[in-house]
Amino acid sequence: MSDPRPVLVVTSLHDPTADVVIRELHGRDIPVVRLDSGDFPASLSVETEITPHGVRGRLLTPSRTADLANVRSLYYRRPTGFAFPHLSEQDARFAVTQARYGLGGVLASLPDCLYVNHPHRIGDAEFKPSGLAAAVEAGFDVPPTLITSGPDAARAFVKRHGSVIHKPLSNPVYRIDGVSSAVKVTEVAAEDIDESVAGTAHLFQVRVRKTADVRVTVIGSQVFCVRIDSDLLDWRTDYDRLHYTPVVPPPGIETALRRYLAHFGLVFGAFDFCVGEDGRWWFLECNPSGQWYWLEPETGLPMCAALADLLERKT
Repeated sequence: MSDPRPVLVVTSLHDPTADVVIRELHGRDIPVVRLDSGDFPASLSVETEITPHGVRGRLLTPSRTADLANVRSLYYRRPTGFAFPHLSEQDARFAVTQARYGLGGVLASLPDCLYVNHPHRIGDAEFKPSGLAAAVEAGFDVPPTLITSGPDAARAFVKRHGSVIHKPLSNPVYRIDGVSSAVKVTEVAAEDIDESVAGTAHLFQVRVRKTADVRVTVIGSQVFCVRIDSDLLDWRTDYDRLHYTPVVPPPGIETALRRYLAHFGLVFGAFDFCVGEDGRWWFLECNPSGQWYWLEPETGLPMCAALADLLERKT
């Protein structure tokens, strides 16, 4: 007898990665309830009681109803934020807070639900300094890194190490002339650093002279490693110039991956490494909600099936 429990997919309306996963689940006759928390309360509602047996209730979308006590798994894929544009600024701020801690708290408390990943754990892992510290503890090689709001400290770091890059600690979208843009990774010299550094926190990191990059996607028990060859400092700036090759990780990498994910309580992670001239893999970051599907048609790696297996709870 098939398992009637649904998979919840919490994502935005336009998410091609979620689309392919949902199609795969539908092909397996797995019930799916898709929702965007940003639709609350206009077209998404919740009715929940906290009982001696845990969370009980239901979630209602325009086309589906989910029994919150019987959700098989939840795939959390960057939903849009809550918004109440019809309210005054003060009332909207209050309503957003209630929605976040109300609906958000319910979605984070489902009994016997496999989270890919749990939204609270995602939040923890998105702090870049925490991720770098956890990477060191897990056993990865991590380039020397400075996080500072001090111009003098930044200049001294650059002078001490020579080749240093600056990267954002997080990457909110900027709109420039109506076009969405992001802060790019750039190499900096000591003379580039001025007093504006004192305006907020910055991350400076020793540049590894690399021969390639590697994206490692961990999906449950499966590990997919793809070498990315290009002549770019940051390969995300031009996907047309990339060449992909599935590779086997060096000894010790898989053990470190598991330690890192266990530290944050994650079952999925998109890890970025660069390969030094001596062949060492240097940890750069792990995105707990990272993109992965574009690699499947480039390499033939069965990543969508692996994620569907995880959500189906076959593994």
